[in-house]
Amino acid sequence: MLYSETVVAGSAELRPNDDITIATRVITRKGSNRVAREAFEFARTRPRKKLTAAHKEPVYRLACGMFAEECRKVAKEFPDVTFEEAMIDTISMKLVMNLQQYDVVVTTNQFGDILTDIGAGLVGGLGLAPGLCIGEKQAMAQATHGSAPDIAGRNIANPYAMIMSGQMLMAWLGRKHNETKAVEAASLMLKAVDKVIADGKHLTGDVGGKASTVEMGDAITAAVG
Repeated sequence: MLYSETVVAGSAELRPNDDITIATRVITRKGSNRVAREAFEFARTRPRKKLTAAHKEPVYRLACGMFAEECRKVAKEFPDVTFEEAMIDTISMKLVMNLQQYDVVVTTNQFGDILTDIGAGLVGGLGLAPGLCIGEKQAMAQATHGSAPDIAGRNIANPYAMIMSGQMLMAWLGRKHNETKAVEAASLMLKAVDKVIADGKHLTGDVGGKASTVEMGDAITAAVG
């Protein structure tokens, strides 16, 4: 029998004795449907219109199975988006070997946490990893690297992730509210960032340049104009 005092690390983990720890995954149809729908909406705005659902249904038949079921269900509403599925371990390998074969990837929380860090490492580090947390009515933009207190005040942080987080928020607002000006603003921001990266003249040290945070940010601002 398990008693409440055996809970040692949150509601999803139990340790009935010193030799056994039990961890659980919580997957809901509503949550799976919501994230799948947002992923399809986003994929529809991309040139390739391709979405990959990453899971491990053959092993986690109920947990990953529910997530996969909802992705397949939503896929029927988006015939213009190419939909495929991949095992989480397989896609991890193929990301390293040939990441260009993927465009938009949707997966569950822990798998996504791992895949996003793999992706960030492949493109140059967490300084190039923007983030957007989306709800039904609100969204919050934030760089995945956090506050980086070890380099605070040194003017060397790569501003790309923060700027692109804002760009993603602007694009989401445009899609959510059918606001063309927000969509146009997001497009201008993306083109400006791409230009500065391609020119290679105003990049911070983490991506091989010598520019400061302010210098790279100013270059991106100038490119918008």
